[in-house]
Amino acid sequence: MTAPVEPVGLSRDEMARRAAQDIADGAYVNLGIGMPEKIAQYIPAGREIVLHTENGLLGMGPSPSPGNGDPELINAGKRQVTAMPGASYFHHADSFAMIRGGHLDLCVLGALEVAANGDLANWSTGDEGAIPAVGGAMDLVSGVKAVYVMTSHCTRDGRPKLVESCTYPLTGIGVVDRIYTDLAIIAVTVRGFEVVELSPSITFSYVAERTDAPLMDSRTEIENQ
Repeated sequence: MTAPVEPVGLSRDEMARRAAQDIADGAYVNLGIGMPEKIAQYIPAGREIVLHTENGLLGMGPSPSPGNGDPELINAGKRQVTAMPGASYFHHADSFAMIRGGHLDLCVLGALEVAANGDLANWSTGDEGAIPAVGGAMDLVSGVKAVYVMTSHCTRDGRPKLVESCTYPLTGIGVVDRIYTDLAIIAVTVRGFEVVELSPSITFSYVAERTDAPLMDSRTEIENQ
């Protein structure tokens, strides 16, 4: 008997393109290290989104083509970036003053775990000898107006990242507003996780089986109104 074919979720680039569509025109946005950095490549045409990086650049552009970058123009993840017309540079402390002062509209971060109440764990597994990687994440989740997460729905060994409660050290408590995974877009509400949109070829039951917390389908509620 032939084994059933597993549906294929979105690629990282497709996830980044989809997340970029939901960022409002004129927003000031910080993109976290790793997967969220790809969003800079997919800002919709005609939309002005000002990207911030905590090492001191406002007006960050996408990564340069190979061989055309400036080794001294990097983001917080040490990846070469470009600068958009009108970009500004400033001291690291001023950059964090922008974050802590509530001047950024949105940050998009990666995650190790997200809990149904919006708790975020994204800096350490807590294992002995684990390399700490707090960066600016704790400042961002407490200072920006909205927090999106972009992450694979499960780990490489199939463990759900969306859980009832986090087991890893927390980055912030109740801070996540929306999650973009390869399988779905999920809102974090007072009722818990609610599916806003499914990726092509992915069913609600498939996502629910891979989410370690109750999952509601807000699409059905909208259709029934």
